[in-house]
Amino acid sequence: MHPFQCVLRARRCLRRGPLASVSWLLLRTCRAHSSVPSSACPSPQRQQEDGVWKDFSSRLATGPTFQDFLRSASVPPEQPSSSEVEDPPPYLTVDELLGRQRRVYLETYGCQMNVNDTEIAWSILQKSGYLRTSNLQEADVILLVTCSIREKAEQTIWNRLHQLKSLKSKRLRSRVPLRIGILGCMAERLKEEILNREKMVDILAGPDAYRDLPRLLAVAESGQQAANVLLSLDETYADVMPVQTSPSATSAFVSIMRGCDNMCSYCIVPFTRGRERSRPVASILEEVRKLSEQGLKEVTLLGQNVNSFRDNSEVQFNNAVSTNLSRGFSTNYKAKQGGLRFAHLLDQVSRIDPEMRIRFTSPHPKDFPDEVLQLIRERDNICKQIHLPAQSGSSRVLEAMRRGYSREAYVELIHHIRESIPGVSLSSDFIAGFCGETEEDHLQTVSLLREVQYNIGFLFAYSMRQKTRAYHRLKDDIPEEVKLRRLEELITVFREEATKANKSFVGCTQLVLVEGPSKRSAADLCGRNDGNLKVIFADAEMEDATDSGLRVRAQPGDYVLVKDCRGVVGERSPLQRRKHCRLQPISPETVPLSPPDLRFSKRSYMSSFSSEFLHLNVASGNMCVYMRVCT
Repeated sequence: MHPFQCVLRARRCLRRGPLASVSWLLLRTCRAHSSVPSSACPSPQRQQEDGVWKDFSSRLATGPTFQDFLRSASVPPEQPSSSEVEDPPPYLTVDELLGRQRRVYLETYGCQMNVNDTEIAWSILQKSGYLRTSNLQEADVILLVTCSIREKAEQTIWNRLHQLKSLKSKRLRSRVPLRIGILGCMAERLKEEILNREKMVDILAGPDAYRDLPRLLAVAESGQQAANVLLSLDETYADVMPVQTSPSATSAFVSIMRGCDNMCSYCIVPFTRGRERSRPVASILEEVRKLSEQGLKEVTLLGQNVNSFRDNSEVQFNNAVSTNLSRGFSTNYKAKQGGLRFAHLLDQVSRIDPEMRIRFTSPHPKDFPDEVLQLIRERDNICKQIHLPAQSGSSRVLEAMRRGYSREAYVELIHHIRESIPGVSLSSDFIAGFCGETEEDHLQTVSLLREVQYNIGFLFAYSMRQKTRAYHRLKDDIPEEVKLRRLEELITVFREEATKANKSFVGCTQLVLVEGPSKRSAADLCGRNDGNLKVIFADAEMEDATDSGLRVRAQPGDYVLVKDCRGVVGERSPLQRRKHCRLQPISPETVPLSPPDLRFSKRSYMSSFSSEFLHLNVASGNMCVYMRVCT
């Protein structure tokens, strides 16, 4: 058989096998040797080619058969020893990738997402053999998890780097050299400037590069700068279990998605954190279960647009129709189809532990379908608090911001939410002095603050960010002093309206999750109510609801019923310490079963609940009644 025919037959047999590429190489070799042109008068060149052909034919006849070739190709080649490898990479050895118990000091700046990123980064480093320290002087590695949402946030980091540079220069030569790293959004946005400015930083890792931290630190140990700020289309750290940075914490953040597709004209997030991608539902539920088993009492689901969640990992749901947007809202991108949506995830998370509070942030107003609002209303452990970023009260400014809604559509959504969830607590974001904002636009924002009466507000002066649409197409034409004046006016109005809202709590009983001692006074405890408002109350003894003779004190992680008796922010009196995250009593038949070691008498609970706190009233003044169910 001609060699060319032999390879063709082999290629047909191995078309889908691992040897297809090998057979193609042999095919090319045979073609080169068999495509010799014929000639009546052999030239010297032809004679040389004939010699090559005869030599090839003789070697093919006397050499190994095709079966020998197949057998040898199926055996993996021997790995060369380290001495045989030319120019081995000096920073990829297993030993150098290990932390060898070097101590890491982590500082976190910015949003809750950065808090979660810190826990992810520490989880990865811990598995590589690094140790955690809370003492800056002991650290061998200092990592700053940074924010770049505003110029002030970045300036804070630059100031901190100058402080750390001084610490680095004073490090004793007898100790391991101090390495400084920048993680997060600022690393991605200002890579070149950070690496070149006074050589203060040894490593850079963007939000999608935390898995690469051991390698980056290994490179830094050789005296080189190391950086990885590449953004990913699929990185969600779904298989990384974050390590809680505070062992005594009562709550935790769970990242369910990363990135943003909204491309608001003022926002840098799509450029520092990439496009939207969601974690698989199964991964999220597993993390929440583990947190429940650890005894945590509150979980906050995180995402740049948390209610835009869409898990496409389950193939059977990829053809599902897209959930409708809130009425009057639109997107800057093509409508997405299929996947498991946020309502499904929220439903599943809230079922894991009925006594664990569930929050979520930060949502976008466009993605609040009725099924999400209904779920919040019906589930006792989903907090009745919604963050609804407005950014401005002017429809003209909202259009320039590319928010996808008008003031009228936003206000209509507010009314719909309050009708769907009675007593809901609302918070919002506002930007003062955006590009082209007139005094009339500013006054419309003031009027929106008065109309809605938010419980919590996050207000900032506009800060132009490179790469954004506003940077390329709009003009930052509002003087800084005007921005600051408008910001102060917004803050003043917000405080006035928040004070009015707080007065409505007089005489009301609220459920507070205790976080720990108050920073204001050692005699007080601090916690948060269902609406995410900070509550400060006296640290005093209380009775157990199942054993009235037992005197106890509230501990971090306890749910405490408190009553606002004077209408002063933070001035509340504790009524009862209990296990449940529900405020209103429910019938014994509907009380969920507790684990055996936490079981309690439903009748005792109902009796104590009705007799001890339902009949309290404002006339009691600054009274304190303490009750405790079991924890």
